[in-house]
Amino acid sequence: MLAVVKNPPPAILLMGPTASGKTAAALELAERFPLELISVDSALVYRDMDIGTAKPDRATLGRYPHALIDLISPEESYSAARFVTEAEAAMDAATARGKIPLLVGGTMLYYKALLQGLSDLPQANPEVRAAIDAEAAARGWPALHAELARHDPATATRLAPNDAQRIQRALEILRLTGQPMSALLVKNETALPQRNYLALGLLPSDRSVLHARIAERFEQMLAAGLEDELRQLRSKYQLTPELPSMRCVGYRQAWEAAEGIIPHRELRDRGIFATRQLAKRQITWLSNTLECERFDCLEPKLFSQLAEQVGKLLA
Repeated sequence: MLAVVKNPPPAILLMGPTASGKTAAALELAERFPLELISVDSALVYRDMDIGTAKPDRATLGRYPHALIDLISPEESYSAARFVTEAEAAMDAATARGKIPLLVGGTMLYYKALLQGLSDLPQANPEVRAAIDAEAAARGWPALHAELARHDPATATRLAPNDAQRIQRALEILRLTGQPMSALLVKNETALPQRNYLALGLLPSDRSVLHARIAERFEQMLAAGLEDELRQLRSKYQLTPELPSMRCVGYRQAWEAAEGIIPHRELRDRGIFATRQLAKRQITWLSNTLECERFDCLEPKLFSQLAEQVGKLLA
């Protein structure tokens, strides 16, 4: 069992669905308090993927540096285990400099791994994944989702029928271990948080307003050159649609439009719909899995409310 740390150093978690205003809130808090920002975003780890990930621009990153951004090539994969290792190192470094780590982002699995530990899951197996992809090409992801539901209903219930990346991973684990992923994803009771976490969750009181924000942001990405960015990525790197980087919301739809898999006129609507589905999953995580102090991300006085909580932590 891990030793309990007496008087653990503080850290702040700023969680919320896409378009909830996490980055803006984090920058305001960093302006007021002695904080160092650490990204908790599985898409921001990729270099050269800027527009479709809503990555802060260079001027912003120059003034408010974020750890764990631009770590790997889009040809590579990043894991929750690596995130935990690198996030803990970044937090330790911030503490050593006399700063408070502020972890901000929307990849809820990473927060769960940080707070509750990692289950002993098998590593990715290229052969098994290729076989699953071939089955999906022949039968469709909803059919594989139905297969997953027969063997691992708990996992299938929380996945959309077309959530290719997560369905593939759940089936991969099932085929490699003979056990459902839900049975393996048990909380590690011996993994005790080594920090005093203040978890702040941004949730919308009116989802229609969040949906309008999502639509506006995706339209801005298209206007800023998302499709050109994808073309540049494909010319620079050896990419396939199965890579995690190209499964990111926005890039997947842009790829399908470029290949004629979907009509180009549907790119906008499909991208917005996929982003709304992502936000729905993030809200479910925050509502059912991750404990946090909840705040209405649409509240005009949001920053003052967050600042009050941070001030109490640092008092």
